[in-house]
Amino acid sequence: MTIDVHLVDGTYELFRYHYAPNNRDPELGATRGVVGTCLQLLEQGATHIGVATDHVIESFRNDLWPTYKDGSGVDPALKAQFPVVEEVLAAAGFTVWPLVEVEADDGMAAAALMAARDERVGRVVICTPDKDLAQCVGGKVVQWDRRRDAWFDADGVRAKFGVEPESIPDYLALVGDSADGFPGLPGWGAKATAAVLAEYRHLEHVPSDPADWTVTVRGAAKLAATLQANAADALLFRRIATVALDAPVSASVDELEWTGPSDEFAAVAGRIGGPQLAERAAALAAVRGSAPH
Repeated sequence: MTIDVHLVDGTYELFRYHYAPNNRDPELGATRGVVGTCLQLLEQGATHIGVATDHVIESFRNDLWPTYKDGSGVDPALKAQFPVVEEVLAAAGFTVWPLVEVEADDGMAAAALMAARDERVGRVVICTPDKDLAQCVGGKVVQWDRRRDAWFDADGVRAKFGVEPESIPDYLALVGDSADGFPGLPGWGAKATAAVLAEYRHLEHVPSDPADWTVTVRGAAKLAATLQANAADALLFRRIATVALDAPVSASVDELEWTGPSDEFAAVAGRIGGPQLAERAAALAAVRGSAPH
């Protein structure tokens, strides 16, 4: 029997539930939502789950680019839940990676690499819509946007972006990523970028002379000139968009197996106004033969 490993972007889920139209509790509603959605994975049959979180929003990337996302403007009520959700998830029995120097994306990427190397693992599911993680897709690794129930394997990434998964950092370097706070290069839109990178894969392989391009792109001369003039920025943006595969996560898939909530989870769930979460966890543990620990 093969193992499916599910990797969850805890920070994305926290934001998602905080800003959900039906969230009536800005202080703790998002925390309950994140724990609930992880329990839902178990209810749907998941057995091995790892949750990566941004313990702090800033990372090494903030030293690389001045406007990289830094958490300024984040609702204080949401930011206050960062350590809380980590505590509650751990009490619920989930493996949590609170990341400081790197980000949740890096944690999921590193965990996906670790899990995919395990011969027992049949599939690694990265649960996030974040386009950065598309670079990890391929082989055993797929991406799942749970909100839209959209799945992406390597063919899906190619269909969505027009490039190979390995070219996603190069793609983002050229088109930019407003969510992460870096602009890309002027004039390089999604269509032209996809056409060029589908042909050359990586920035350094794009000929400096547009006359040497073997792909037809509108405004090629101007795009080539822009790339040459801003090559340093493009390579910097690619570095920013490239996940760090050495993020500190679990060393073994075995550490991700859910074996039930801790003895303290009922009390913890009660403190955050979610006694039903403890009931769901207890029911799952009973079905799976897991005792509180």
